[in-house]
Amino acid sequence: MELTEDNNQDKISINENKEAWNKVAYEAWIQKYGEPTEAAKKIQKNPLKSLSVLGEKFGDVSNKRILNLMGSNGSKAVALALMGAEVTVVDFSEGNRRYAMEMADAAGIKIEYLLSDVLKLTDDVLNSDYDIVFAEMGILHYFLDLSPFMNIVFRALKSDGLFVVRDFHPVTTKLISSRGTTAKIRKHKVTGDYFSTTLEESDIAYSKHLTEAEPIKVLLRKWNIGEIVTAVADSGLIIKSLTEEPNLSCEVFDKGIPKSFTLTARK
Repeated sequence: MELTEDNNQDKISINENKEAWNKVAYEAWIQKYGEPTEAAKKIQKNPLKSLSVLGEKFGDVSNKRILNLMGSNGSKAVALALMGAEVTVVDFSEGNRRYAMEMADAAGIKIEYLLSDVLKLTDDVLNSDYDIVFAEMGILHYFLDLSPFMNIVFRALKSDGLFVVRDFHPVTTKLISSRGTTAKIRKHKVTGDYFSTTLEESDIAYSKHLTEAEPIKVLLRKWNIGEIVTAVADSGLIIKSLTEEPNLSCEVFDKGIPKSFTLTARK
């Protein structure tokens, strides 16, 4: 994701992130979800469940054209295709593309997978023809400037098209650190700076699923809610909702703390 042409630091950090994602993505997904054939079978059992809260935001996706930006291993795209949508995924990782296409083949459906930097998409893709454009979970912090990304979304959507972005909540990623493995001993402490604009080095998202001794590092820019909402509005999209969500896998575990959010907007 080359975000600016005149900032060497931006270029260096983005190139490092690309290299990390390309290196071992396919291996990581096998460690986490099993072979693509196994993952496909799980999604086929209940495609709507695989979408989590996105399903209710999308509504009926039959015959809808959907663009999944930075769609990773394609699990959401496969679920949507099984529900009757025409889905295109954009991602720069060959490992992600390989896993997604093998999973789609195993599920007996077709998806289009564009191996590309999101910000380098051409006019034939950004043709204002998509009913839904979405990105989800651990996406926004890879952008050092949100404006180019939001402009891509705007260009891709048809009139009245829907944009949905779901990601980790900044309160959790920027402000609070948590320790403890059970609800009774779970402790939360304010250790971060919610308004910090600095880049942070972090282990790559799927590092715990890798067997390599040395963790793979990426550089992240963690945005707060105000910055995200403003970037969406500045693109010309009309914000419709912002839903803050608890830990959906175990609400008692982190009770009262927002763990994710979902924002919807219309063109």
